[in-house]
Amino acid sequence: MTGLTHSLPLDQLRDGDRIDLVADEAERAELAGRLNLVALDRLDAHVVLCRQGQRVRACGRLKAVLAQPCVATGEPVRSHLDEPFEVIFMPEPASGQPEAEIELSGDELDSMFHDGRTIDLGAAVADSLALALDPYPRSPAAGNALKEAGVISEEDAGPFAALAALKGKLSGE
Repeated sequence: MTGLTHSLPLDQLRDGDRIDLVADEAERAELAGRLNLVALDRLDAHVVLCRQGQRVRACGRLKAVLAQPCVATGEPVRSHLDEPFEVIFMPEPASGQPEAEIELSGDELDSMFHDGRTIDLGAAVADSLALALDPYPRSPAAGNALKEAGVISEEDAGPFAALAALKGKLSGE
């Protein structure tokens, strides 16, 4: 994976290790491009690793200052993220075995595979950032831009709006 890369040798990880990651300008620029951000001014993460044999649980917090394009106007929408995250690194399934569906339990849903030699903490932070982004950022001008384009609001399209219009017709308004 490109962008923020921070590989850690698995054989050197200890239970309770604390790691601080700070993305440099080049890493932020690459991630901004990959995630369609107008700007990524800051990205850092503070992580505690919990080692359980070949499994490593990374629990931490990521902080970012960024701008996303508004879905209606394209204008930059600034935001500050301060999000907890948790990722479990687990060994890749053994190759040579027939491909089988891997079932993850509820506590393993945010999992990444490792090759038995290293884990990529940077990729986990980048993925966590992608998941924390607002999927529909809106600038203050978004409502007007959508209205001008003929897009009706949720309030105007909902069932209560239809009832209000019907009430208006029935009462002669």
